[in-house]
Formats: sequence, C-alpha cells, structure tokens
Amino acid sequence: MEMGKEIRRLRNDRGLTQEALAAALNVSPQTISKWECGNSVPDVQMLPEIAVYFGVTIDQLFAMTPEQQMERIDNHIDDCGMIDRAEEWQLIQQLRALAENPKQEGQAKTLLTKLYNHQAEQYRLLAVSCGKEAVEKSGGDRDAISELANAWDSYIPDWNVRNHHALIEWFSDYCRRNPENRAAVMWLLDNLIDDHRLAEARQWLEKLEALDDTFRTVMYRYMIAQAAGEKEESEKLLCQLETMEGQEWCQAVTLGDIYTLRQEYDKAIEWYRKGQEMQPSPKFTDSAASINEWGIISGELREEVERAIQRLS
Repeated sequence: MEMGKEIRRLRNDRGLTQEALAAALNVSPQTISKWECGNSVPDVQMLPEIAVYFGVTIDQLFAMTPEQQMERIDNHIDDCGMIDRAEEWQLIQQLRALAENPKQEGQAKTLLTKLYNHQAEQYRLLAVSCGKEAVEKSGGDRDAISELANAWDSYIPDWNVRNHHALIEWFSDYCRRNPENRAAVMWLLDNLIDDHRLAEARQWLEKLEALDDTFRTVMYRYMIAQAAGEKEESEKLLCQLETMEGQEWCQAVTLGDIYTLRQEYDKAIEWYRKGQEMQPSPKFTDSAASINEWGIISGELREEVERAIQRLS
C-alpha cells in the first residue's frame, strides 16, 4: 500500500530502524513491518501522531500528489461548516508548503483564500446568531443593534466605510498590467458602478468591449445608464439586451436580475425560467435542483439548503 511505502521512505530518510520508530510510536516492530509491507495500515487515530512525528501532513502519508492534496482540501472546505482551529492551522500550513512550489503557488493560494473566506463566513453566521440574542437580551441596545447589522453585512450609511476605494485601486492597477483579463475588468466595472464612479466605468467599458462581444457589454452600458439616471437610454439598452440572439443562458438570468431590481416580478420570473431551461445540466440556478443534479447527499451545501427550507416553512 502507498501509505506503507511512504512510512518506509520517511523512516529511511531519517535513518531510523523499525525498532526505533516502533518505540517512538509505542507499537511493536512487527506492526511497523506490517505497515511497510502493505499487510496492514495504521489505525486512523494514529495518523495524526505519525504525521506529527515525521513533520508531514496526513495527506503526505497517503502519498498523495500535490494536485490530489489540493483537490481533497477544496472538497473538504465545500463539505464543512466551521473547521476547528487545529485542523484550520494544519490546512494553512499544508497549503503554504504547497505554495512554495511555483507550479502550484497560484492554486494553493487560491485555496488558502477560499479557506479564510469560508472561516470568515462561518464566524459571521455565529456573529449573527449571537447578535440576535444580544439585541433581545440588552433591550435593543444601540451598540448591540450596530454589531448585529455589521454581522449581517447591512447597508452602511457612512460613505467613507461603504465605498470600494481600496478594491478599485487594486483592480485598476491589475487590469492595467493584465488588460486581456476579462473577468478582472468586469469585477472592476461592478465596483466602479456601485460607487457611481461612472466616468471611469465608461473608460473601462471601452476596454471590455475590445475583449467581449457577448451580452455583457450591453449589460454594463445599461447599468451605467441606470446609475446616471439616463432613463431613455437605459430603456433602449434593455430592449437591445432582450432581443439579442444566440446568447448563453446567463443573459436570461441577467434579465431576471434586472427586472427583479425594477420590481417587475412577473417578467423576472419569466426570464429566470427561460435561463433555467437554457442552462445545461447539472444546473446552478436553483440550489435545490443543483443538489439533486450534482448528486450532493451530505455536507454543508445540502445542510444549507435544508436550513433554508425549514426557515421558509
């Protein structure tokens, strides 16, 4: 078995005998021999102890490739609620080690970011739960209400806090250095429009038009016109967006979002349904359908859907 081979390799690299390793792990030399010959494997409860002794991760004991390690971590983050601190620290160290290889650095740091975001979201859910109790128990104390609102990502009236200045400056610099990255330009446009920096948004839209010939450029022209209060122009662009042919299912979903914001719910539902029909399986649009089509039968993704069903019921 691969784990036995890896234990033997680690033992030999450190110049240890089977007897010395057995003494360190409080097992018999015969047990070590059976592991290394593939006749048996360590008890699962011993894996952390073995990993700590050799200074490696449990994944390494299984002789997983870096790609397999990162796939397992990715799936584990998706499948979990709050990851306890000991495991979180182990995952951080593992991803940092993987990131030392330039070939894996980008993917490893993406997963590290995903891990931090996952934990932050779990803490935010805890903050919301605790904040509700704080408001109730404090008799509606102003500070308690403020903390609950912050935990719930509430609208913030203070423009100095609410704007996306730091994000915009970083993405602007990145997009100047990487002008062919369509996704980055779109993220930049979203935040420029949200901050009503419309002159800059129009400049970046010109750059997007050179990269994109889909409905997205019309969508952004509509968003800018809406933000600028140009009603006649925005209506003309909305009509153009509706009548564009040969586009992907995202166009229909985008129109659903637009009509939802306009509070024209019948039209929104019509476009959402059209997007659902156009979208290839497995579908993403409806979370419950996604659970069924993706075959997810356990873990945080399913539990989140079940919580939503209970709450709505």
